[in-house]
Parts: sequence; structure tokens; C-alpha cells
Amino acid sequence: MADQKLLTQASSEFARTLARGFTVGDVFHDLAGRAAAVLAIDGAGVSAWRADRIRFVTAVDERCAALEQVQAADQAGPGVDACRAGKVVSVTDLRETPESSRYQQAALRAGIVAVAGVPLGHDSECIGVLGLYSSQRRDWAADDMDAARVLADLATGYVVNASELERQRRLNEQLREALDNRIVIEQAKGIIAAERGISVDDAFEMLRRHARSHAASLRTVADAVVRLGLRP
Repeated sequence: MADQKLLTQASSEFARTLARGFTVGDVFHDLAGRAAAVLAIDGAGVSAWRADRIRFVTAVDERCAALEQVQAADQAGPGVDACRAGKVVSVTDLRETPESSRYQQAALRAGIVAVAGVPLGHDSECIGVLGLYSSQRRDWAADDMDAARVLADLATGYVVNASELERQRRLNEQLREALDNRIVIEQAKGIIAAERGISVDDAFEMLRRHARSHAASLRTVADAVVRLGLRP
């Protein structure tokens, strides 16, 4: 059963940690550690979900990491099922599971009996999964899953917002680069037009021809005209 007092403390600390800004990998590792502590289980791990495939990211120890990697290699296990279904998938006791899989065998050899996958979802889209591991039979009570989802939602919100901020940053950089390129190109056009006594449109065409014939970007040619005295 989840420790509600510890969950409240962990959620508060996790939220403050996220506000300071960390890499996504650090956030996922923190999520795994806090989930294992709150649920008092043997370990936890996090894998990303991209292009309908699970990819291992981090785990609290080598035993959990090995199981996450088996799951990623075979694309089979509770984490994969959780991502595909968009809901929690849990197994109370792997020893009672009728079908045998490499994941199940690896888990039992590692002393893991109960497992669960909690999807990290945003707007009906899964971006990853929190894997939970217990060496004891576990019914995975509703309180357990609620606690895991609280922490998962905090991490998911951070990752989604960080991704959006990164997207905006890249877009702003691209726009700034486009504006910088335009300024240099306009300067080069003006220089060529003035020196050759031609129109700026003809000067632009000269720059384009030179760039194509030399397999160079228009910005590179324009920069060479302005800074290095190149004349096409």
C-alpha cells in the first residue's frame, strides 16, 4: 500500500525539483526512484515510447535495468502493453501467469514476482511508461496505482512542457537565422548591384548561380561577398 504521507512529501519535492529545470533523463530517473520509495517496492524503471516502440531510459538499479532492456529488446512486457492500451497493466504474481516469455523468465530469475506498467500519457498520447517491480506477490491496490499516476503525471507534464519550450527555442533560432541570412544576402545584392551597375534582381541571380555552381549555400556566398570581397 502506498505511503500517503510519503507521497505528499515526494510530490512536493518532485514539483520543486522540476521547477528548477533538469534534463528529461534526470526527471525520469527521479521519477523511478520516488515511485519505488513511495510504494515500498524493490525497484522501478522508465522507458520512452516512440514510433510504437519502447526504449529503455533509466532504472533505479541494475536488476530493474536488465528487465527494462529485455522488454525493449523483445517489445513485450507490461510496459509495452500499458503504452499500447493507454492504461495501467499489472501482474500480481508472474509465477501464476500461464504463458512463458523471456521477460517473465528473466524477472523470476532476478527474484521479481509482481510487475506493473504505468503509462506516461498526455492528451491521449503515450510518451513513456513507469515500470514497477516487487519481489513479493502484490495485488497493486488502487492506492498504489493512484500514487504512481500522481508522480507519473508530474514527470509527464514537465517533459511535455520542456519539449514545447525546446520546440519554440528551435523555431526562434530558425527564424533568427532566416532573418540574419536575409540581411547578409541583401547586403551582398546591394554591393554587386552597385559595383556592376545592374539591378538588385540581376545581382541576386548572380549570387544564386554562383551558389549552385559551387554547391554552396546562398548565405555562404553572400557572406563571402560582404566579408571576404568575393565577386561572383
